[in-house]
Amino acid sequence: MPQLAAPCGQEAESFSRESSATLPSSALDRRPQFVGREYRARLRAAEARPGRAEEAGTMASLLLLPLLLLLLLLLPLLPLRLWSQLRWLAADLAFTMRALRCKRALRARALAAAAADPEGPEGGCSLAWRLAQLARQRPAHTFLIHGAQRFSYAEAERHSNRAARAFLRARGWDGGLGGGGTGGAGEGERAAHCARDQAAGSGAARAVREGDGAAPLAPGATVALLLPACPEFLWLWFGLAKAGLRTAFVPTALRRGPLQHCLRSCGARALVLAPEFLESLEPDLPALRGMGLHLWAVGSDTRPAGISDFLAEASAEVDGPVPGYLSAPQNMTDTCLYIFTSGTTGLPKAARISHLKVLQCQGFYQLCGAHQEDVIYLALPLYHMSGSLLGIVGCLGIGATVVLKSRFSAGQFWEDCQQHSVTVFQYIGELCRYLVNQPPNKAERGHKVRLVVGSGLRPDTWERFVRRFGPLQVLETYGLTEGNVATFNYTGQQGAVGRASWLYKHVFPFSLIRYDVATGEPVRDTQGHCVATSPGEPGLLVAPVSQQSPFLGYAGGPELAQGKLLKHVFRPGDVFFNTGDLLVCDNQGFLRFHDRTGDTFRWKGENVATTEVAEALEALDFLQEVNVYGVTVPGHEGRAGMAALALRPPHSLDLVQLYAHVSENLPPYARPRFLRLQESLATTETFKQQKVRMAKEGFDPSALSDPLYILDQARGAYLPLTPARYSALLAGDLRI
Repeated sequence: MPQLAAPCGQEAESFSRESSATLPSSALDRRPQFVGREYRARLRAAEARPGRAEEAGTMASLLLLPLLLLLLLLLPLLPLRLWSQLRWLAADLAFTMRALRCKRALRARALAAAAADPEGPEGGCSLAWRLAQLARQRPAHTFLIHGAQRFSYAEAERHSNRAARAFLRARGWDGGLGGGGTGGAGEGERAAHCARDQAAGSGAARAVREGDGAAPLAPGATVALLLPACPEFLWLWFGLAKAGLRTAFVPTALRRGPLQHCLRSCGARALVLAPEFLESLEPDLPALRGMGLHLWAVGSDTRPAGISDFLAEASAEVDGPVPGYLSAPQNMTDTCLYIFTSGTTGLPKAARISHLKVLQCQGFYQLCGAHQEDVIYLALPLYHMSGSLLGIVGCLGIGATVVLKSRFSAGQFWEDCQQHSVTVFQYIGELCRYLVNQPPNKAERGHKVRLVVGSGLRPDTWERFVRRFGPLQVLETYGLTEGNVATFNYTGQQGAVGRASWLYKHVFPFSLIRYDVATGEPVRDTQGHCVATSPGEPGLLVAPVSQQSPFLGYAGGPELAQGKLLKHVFRPGDVFFNTGDLLVCDNQGFLRFHDRTGDTFRWKGENVATTEVAEALEALDFLQEVNVYGVTVPGHEGRAGMAALALRPPHSLDLVQLYAHVSENLPPYARPRFLRLQESLATTETFKQQKVRMAKEGFDPSALSDPLYILDQARGAYLPLTPARYSALLAGDLRI
């Protein structure tokens, strides 16, 4: 998901000590080290002068005005290729100016927080002070709609304050739990408060914990949330942030070994879970207790021994604000949150999310062109960045309203939009495909949705979505949870994920470099440096690691980040983040997603992009879903293409038309050698296709119950893959 460049000045940022193992020593030697009082002093000193990004943006805009006038005079004389790029200059300039305004606004908020009374709520971390700010400025405005429940910003502030105080009581903090703190702390008092807070934690916490075997929560400890998308998820997350504790968002489907792995990897000291998960978690409870975790359930009347009711504890607390110094970061790149990667190729990794990144995500919807009167429809899991940081924090950034759904229902979607006057829909591509595959209904006409924002929307679905549900704007984005680069398709160009204009790269720098699929490494020249791609050539997307856009890595050892950092990319000593994604920049400067480096495979000496093959197959009207991946074939080099297919009701599989279509639209090496017909295709909880699992399952008809087909080159047709043909293939008698 998209990540913004740092809104705060260079003086407010440095590389985190926690990620030092992933960065070269030269970079570490150059990073400024300041915390606490010095950090606040330098922020306030910076307030008197504009940030470097703002200076650069102002200068760029002044220089561009005469340049634009000159271009208008020269347009008739420009070559067609150059004109195709410059025709988007106005849109590039408009988005650049919006981005600079966004950075300036976020910087002003950060400066105000640094100058605020450390005893007050607006002197805390970005989540704490932004929520307190909105509760003061827009107390009655609806923040959250969930089913029949509605919560204003003032109510959200009070609920999160109660949660914060319950967590603080678990810490043993005794600094005024009975009421909110009031002003009066001087410049040096924040450090004294923090020192006193570090020393607290024995008496009261032991009283709370007596008999459950769990140690008191230390300042900065990690509390894991195993909850569905619901209001309680938000109150607990905000409360943990206000209490100076780290949060870990645990995917709700995890159990047994993977769940315990995630809790250990992030160093969780407590787990809060939903009551509906208690039954499925019962076999895990002995191991969780053995890990020394304090266990809470959210509002369950019947709980196993040793599990407390967190809502009961929180309801007993007052709802006054907690002091900001409890959550104020010593360094903006300190970890405040863990979000787990999807784990499609192994166990999930806990990506470190910094205070800086949370602040940056406040600007997401401002960059998308949304405003405070918008109503945002969010049906994505909150344990992923797209739902929590972009959806929720992005909504806080503009002070809008979010309609939160625990599950996405394509049949209910348009009725929800009509009922709540939804104006913005945050998607991932599969949700849009579900919608266009629904039968027409009255609710889809006359809606107020004007903007849909997200990622992963395939071109064929894009065109069908806009034609059926428009007029509306589609804003496709690209980004990664742990990444330091983001792209925005602010022009609405169908199929693109962003722009590679020099203006955009001035604000959000990145590059596309040549990549060798066979070796799995970037191509380097004779001097050992990477080589930039040409227009139309797939390249690996990389972004420079800097104080403004750091890479914090993952919780655990530095080996988890192996391969994520590339050194000496364009000059000796530079460091770039490796996204692992191949993109293409066309001759107009539009970026299009090509493939994951692990998904692209080689066959017959050629590179095959799974997305290219899938898009070709999806053009067939009888196919509803397609998943393309490479499988190993004994006796053959590389991997052969295989496509899992799901039919569009009420159609049947037409093998003759399918063969004719792939023969006409795909080169010989890219045509799938195997087909697997399924009722529906397996996906992750975030609707990502299960390519790795499908590839491991292979194409053995004796091991799979699904209908299988093989491309018979001699007959020029797809034929049923029978045990006899499978044996002939392994014996080398059947040519593919």
